[in-house]
Amino acid sequence: MQLTINKQVLLKELNFIHGVVERKNTIPILSNLMIEAESNTLSIKGTDLDVSISAVCDAEVKGRGATCVQAKKLFEIVRALPDAEIEIKLGEQDQVSIVCERSRFKMPGLAKDNFPEIAEFKGDFVTLPADLLRSFIARTIFAITNEESRYALNGAKFELSGGVLRMVATDGHRLSFVEKKDALINGHKEMKVDVIIPRKTLSELAKLCAETEESIEFGKDENHLFFKVGRRLLVSRLLNGQFPNYEMVLPKDNRNHVPIDCERVSGAIKRVALMADERSHAIRFDVGNGQINVTSQAADIGEAGETLPVDYNGETIVAGFNAQYLNEFFSVVQGGEVVFDFKDGNSQAQIRPQGEGEYDFRYIVMPMRL
Repeated sequence: MQLTINKQVLLKELNFIHGVVERKNTIPILSNLMIEAESNTLSIKGTDLDVSISAVCDAEVKGRGATCVQAKKLFEIVRALPDAEIEIKLGEQDQVSIVCERSRFKMPGLAKDNFPEIAEFKGDFVTLPADLLRSFIARTIFAITNEESRYALNGAKFELSGGVLRMVATDGHRLSFVEKKDALINGHKEMKVDVIIPRKTLSELAKLCAETEESIEFGKDENHLFFKVGRRLLVSRLLNGQFPNYEMVLPKDNRNHVPIDCERVSGAIKRVALMADERSHAIRFDVGNGQINVTSQAADIGEAGETLPVDYNGETIVAGFNAQYLNEFFSVVQGGEVVFDFKDGNSQAQIRPQGEGEYDFRYIVMPMRL
């Protein structure tokens, strides 16, 4: 194997792929990338067995071949090299040499036969807008549980039916729901998908979507999901398990609607949360008489409060919330007005942005005991 490639071209792909590589080194080959030189292209693959990414970039190939090299070290070397052409050559005893201007490196390589097979998709892709997937992930990934023992909640539920795309995530204390009708650019409207996408896959998919204004090609087989953009392909194992019946959680009789400016209420929550208990992050909402009074109190810290005028004259509601859960919701809402939907102070509250016509975005938060 011998090739020459532009530093920026190679660095861009390594920057995208090296994040998926297994860092715990339980299986040594998983800390490597497989690089393969073919006719005028360099193929790069990385995997942790659950998530795999492959990319193809242009290169001047003088000799075909393939090897596996340590991903983190290759990335660090290429990032540190001058902005020039890089020559990569596979020598005797699987030694990989890297030369760029006056810089020279040698790394041990491993035979490509040791590298795991990455699943290939044989069916037809459907096409989804990249910005749509990016928005869906941003609106749900923060609600995925951090408890590995709750296996089925370690990802987001992804549903596609009749051209309607829906994504839902929950950790048992809050739930984020987003839906878009007519989500397909082209493809089979009769196609039905009901799967759980792991958190790591969503993180890598968000990067894939951020790198392009193009559409994403999506496919599925019995065990894997496939997301393709141009010459990049993300492959993910499905997350097995029983996702909760989220439709039972969505409020149906929250009759008390409290509209408020997003920036005003999010700013108040951040300020008041500074004096909240550091473990529970508990803040209190007193809603009534045309205002929301947001307060917090912790015995060893002190207390804080802020009053916000609102267009509401319904029944008085007193509810406690985890300020961190509210802040994570407001971090993805781009200004405008939001509406708090309450039944009472002891039932789940719903928050939804006003004027997000193309999306149905709802955030459900369970109240805390005060």
